[in-house]
Amino acid sequence: MTVIDQIFPDDIADAGVTGHPRILALANQKGGVGKTTTAINLGTALAAIGERVLIVDLDPQGNASTGLGIDRRNRNCSTYDVLIGEAPLRDAVVPTAVPRLHIASSTMDLSGLELELGSTRDRAFRLRDAIAGLNNNVSPDSDYTYVLIDCPPSLNLLTVNAMAASDAILVPLQCEFFALEGLSQLLQTVEQVRSTLNPGLSIHGIVLTMFDARNNLSNQVVADVRQFMGKKFTTP
Repeated sequence: MTVIDQIFPDDIADAGVTGHPRILALANQKGGVGKTTTAINLGTALAAIGERVLIVDLDPQGNASTGLGIDRRNRNCSTYDVLIGEAPLRDAVVPTAVPRLHIASSTMDLSGLELELGSTRDRAFRLRDAIAGLNNNVSPDSDYTYVLIDCPPSLNLLTVNAMAASDAILVPLQCEFFALEGLSQLLQTVEQVRSTLNPGLSIHGIVLTMFDARNNLSNQVVADVRQFMGKKFTTP
């Protein structure tokens, strides 16, 4: 049994059964906590055990796209084009060097999305609607069983779109002093999205990052998160 099997046993059993991919948003409003690294590593691991994975880069910095080898000059169609309604999600998808792992890359244009959409009625559901048609009219060997959304380090419209589109949230949490303070703010946002936009949204788990067993603070964060979240976190 692999680490992925241990973390996502029910997901892997159900993935691809109905044609609807399992959608996970990697979210934390704090920057530098390992969201992008977790998205890339998790996507690579899932692809390695046979899943067909799409990473959706919603961070204007585009680090997930860069990390998977997508040159900025080659991002002719991006998640920005998808969210403003000028292209379907499939048009923004490009393959990576990892078999069965694809990415919808981002550009800096995403940073102005909130202003462009303004008070558009469906602005919180742009990504959900784009993902809904992802597996339509495609052959069984080219549909996706997982969609991983790499969120920006803020609780803005992009993150709200990710939460509104997702089945669950995976929270990378750095083992540092203010970890739980940031986590409590994120959980409040998740609850607001659940009550207004996506009743089925859940917290899939907490992934502790940058853990150092020699550091007393890291061990204290592990104990605090275990007490605060119960079983919904992955032990380093």
